[in-house]
Amino acid sequence: MEYTQLGRSGLSVSRLCLGTMNFGPETSETDSHAIMDRAHEHGLNFFDTANVYGWQKGEGVTEQIIGRWFAQGGGRRERTVLATKLYGDMGDWPNDKRLSALNIRRAADASLKRLQTDYIDLYQMHHVDRDTPWDEIWEAFSVLRQQGKVIYFGSSNFAGWHLAQAQEAARNRHFLGLVSEQSIYNLMNRYVELEVLPAALHYGLGVIPWSPLHGGLLGGVLRKQREGGGSRGNSGRSADALEKNRDAVEAYEKLAADLGEDAAHLGLAWLLHREGVTAPIIGPRTQDQLDGSLRAVEIKLDGEVLDRLDELFPAPGPNGSKPAPEAYAW
Repeated sequence: MEYTQLGRSGLSVSRLCLGTMNFGPETSETDSHAIMDRAHEHGLNFFDTANVYGWQKGEGVTEQIIGRWFAQGGGRRERTVLATKLYGDMGDWPNDKRLSALNIRRAADASLKRLQTDYIDLYQMHHVDRDTPWDEIWEAFSVLRQQGKVIYFGSSNFAGWHLAQAQEAARNRHFLGLVSEQSIYNLMNRYVELEVLPAALHYGLGVIPWSPLHGGLLGGVLRKQREGGGSRGNSGRSADALEKNRDAVEAYEKLAADLGEDAAHLGLAWLLHREGVTAPIIGPRTQDQLDGSLRAVEIKLDGEVLDRLDELFPAPGPNGSKPAPEAYAW
């Protein structure tokens, strides 16, 4: 496994991040524990979760699964860089969500209890809170830092402007601020390249892409359909997106085959070649899926292949090869 620094911080994390959203709803607790053990065997030390995962309001099902895994000991907690999130509804009362100082305090303590640990390595805002002032947010976060409950802070689903607001407010308080931003980012959704990536690079934030295979559409969906296998691309919005991009996806899968690589590994490898990307989030439901994902770290893409991928899935804006504002202005 390769490691890199998380943004401008001194924290070393694996180039792939283990996403745990499937733990509980899709993957049993026993299998989830086995996947996490397997991740450590491979050297993956970066795990991502959220208080809402498990999708039973207020239960924090996935955090509980991870907590019971930590409780088994054997250095499991010590070897893990643990990232979790707050923002979503955890109850029916008005202060059971968002980023008020009250909810930040309650949510952090509840996550620590479920995770059976006394500190969170990376505490992320799952979404921007447009109704809570940054001074309140950073003051509440600074208390968590002083108490030793949280070491680093990050964001998720922020716009570039939100990153600038957050970092300038932190700078005014002489606070480290954010060290990471978790955004949807993949070959089929490159909008973060307009504003978010430039802002993250400017402020020294590591970018953690979620949905790196665009809901499975970059994971060999057409091949799986031909082979009669199940795929998330067979229904709903995924099916619509596939039909809209069928020619590009077909050419993409052919490129992967010509390179002798799995399409999913190619999509992950492309992200690992992008400036500012720390670690794409992989969400394996089985140990075999986890094992296969590791190949992405080994793949080296030359300029010709990268250019071909840009042709198939162009960057946004009329001058998409450039960051904002040059991508859409001069």
